[in-house]
Amino acid sequence: MIKRTIYFGNPAYLSLKNEQLLVKLPEIERNNTLPENFKQNCIHSIPIEDIGVLVLDNKQITLTQGLLEKLLSNNCAVITCDSNRLPTGLLLPLSGNTLQSERFDNQINASLPLKKQLWQQTVAAKIDNQAYVLRTQRQCETGNMLKWSRQVRSGDPDNLEARAAAYYWANMFPQIADFVRDRDGVAPNNLLNYGYAILRAIVARALVATGLLPTSGIHHHNRYNAYCLADDIMEPYRPFVDKIVCEIVDNEIISDFTTEKMELTKETKAKLLQIPVIDVIINEKRSPLMVAVSSTTASLNRCYAGEARKINYPCFEKS
Repeated sequence: MIKRTIYFGNPAYLSLKNEQLLVKLPEIERNNTLPENFKQNCIHSIPIEDIGVLVLDNKQITLTQGLLEKLLSNNCAVITCDSNRLPTGLLLPLSGNTLQSERFDNQINASLPLKKQLWQQTVAAKIDNQAYVLRTQRQCETGNMLKWSRQVRSGDPDNLEARAAAYYWANMFPQIADFVRDRDGVAPNNLLNYGYAILRAIVARALVATGLLPTSGIHHHNRYNAYCLADDIMEPYRPFVDKIVCEIVDNEIISDFTTEKMELTKETKAKLLQIPVIDVIINEKRSPLMVAVSSTTASLNRCYAGEARKINYPCFEKS
């Protein structure tokens, strides 16, 4: 089942009733001149079981503890945004699978050679997807990238991921002089940040549902990062976000990208919030991205358990 991504950008009262998320608007609830039946008709409800990601993007949103409990028990990822309207926090359930303890053990005890092989597959899949985006969106020569993806060795000791990234970003936004992928850089870095945050939440949610620790990565290791594994697994999915941002940029007109940031408008956010339901190809079949991520994390679990040696990653077209 495809879960919904729900976004709240205005003040709201959010509560729980009969397994439904109830949405009340403060300006209506506090208006004593309005008839009660009108207020009741303004209350919206959403089944909790339909929600996969909840984005809270306003400081005047109020939630009940009962609602948070029910959201987490249904493995919903709750994203909070900061004063700049960018995702800053992620809330996930502590327990998302009945076999969690066993799967934690398999993950923690995974051998270094296995982790290196998994990272090799991850980097190769990422470079292949980056090459597709450059070829289709920018009509760039990508024979070098496809060659690099085939040359990735266990653990990527030659750092071909970085070599491919340098070529990729140098050609991704030709209308922006000397564009560099930098979290704090000029637009459209802010759009990429937003899209990646949504993607990270989707991946972390799937890892928890599979019974894996988002913290313990196969390559990323940072004592201050609670989502190292999510950051590993999302790498081949990043180009799908890049493609959306590329299409947004191509349809926007901004006089000076180096001094003026492209604003994250409601329309732009709406496009980026479609990330969970965009089509990808995985296992030679077309699938919504959120469903594909679950297939990826399930295959990772089989690798940890010694039942498989390959992670299922997505691509843009059938081979």
